[in-house]
Amino acid sequence: MLNATLDPLQRWREAALGWGIPQHLLDRAPVSPWVHAPAMFRSGADDPTDTPSMAMAREALGRLPDGIGSVLDIGCGGGRSSLPLAGAARLVIGVDHHQAMLDQFRDAAAAQSVDVATVLGTWPDVAEQTPSADVVVCHHVAYNVVEIGPFVSALHACAETAVIVELTATHPQSSLAPLWRHFWDLDRPTEPTAATFVDVVRHLGHEPTVHRWTRPQRSAPMTRPELVANLRQRLCLTDDRDAEIDRLIGPTTRLSADQVVTVGWLVQTQGRSVH
Repeated sequence: MLNATLDPLQRWREAALGWGIPQHLLDRAPVSPWVHAPAMFRSGADDPTDTPSMAMAREALGRLPDGIGSVLDIGCGGGRSSLPLAGAARLVIGVDHHQAMLDQFRDAAAAQSVDVATVLGTWPDVAEQTPSADVVVCHHVAYNVVEIGPFVSALHACAETAVIVELTATHPQSSLAPLWRHFWDLDRPTEPTAATFVDVVRHLGHEPTVHRWTRPQRSAPMTRPELVANLRQRLCLTDDRDAEIDRLIGPTTRLSADQVVTVGWLVQTQGRSVH
């Protein structure tokens, strides 16, 4: 249980640190549980285009004099969170710490004839070398961040009109808590949550608009063997536990969190309010 007297930044930090994996389990893992295959983030024809996050970004771009602007995507992956905005954006800038993700982002943009720029590095370490944009988007990255204050402040500093953050209502690994308990007798935290993030944003002096919604399933989820292999990696297990994993998860082919929260706020620049 977290100390209720902590301010939102401290509360987030303490909770985020609780999601670390004990070193003795990391030492036994055949593959790092923190590595994600770039293919999992590939942009494609089934990218969602009508979510509250996309609607909020388009609305912010629509506030511009010509109704078209630039988008900065933090943790862009393959571009699923920003390339669908291309019709309302003259330029999409992608930031990611993984070069393979940026290569995938550029390939997807070229296939859609979208002008893009890329910045390789971890946010907010590369914030000073990243161009500002009319709208800054950041989807499903926040839970990977421990020092959330500088992260959010850098998002805000690079935005000319609005910041839009999308995250699951609870930590994306929350659904694996029973498996951690089964295999390693390890209890997982219950925070931070999207509500904690909203408290962080308000603590930093911004007044967010919050939309809670259910994420639609993509048309090509992982196959059963892919899902089991992914869970095995996340749980620091070896492949001889695959049958046990398969039995424990039951008939599902998807364990990701479907309840999503969009948190967006407007920015004042050059003495001009965009409200």
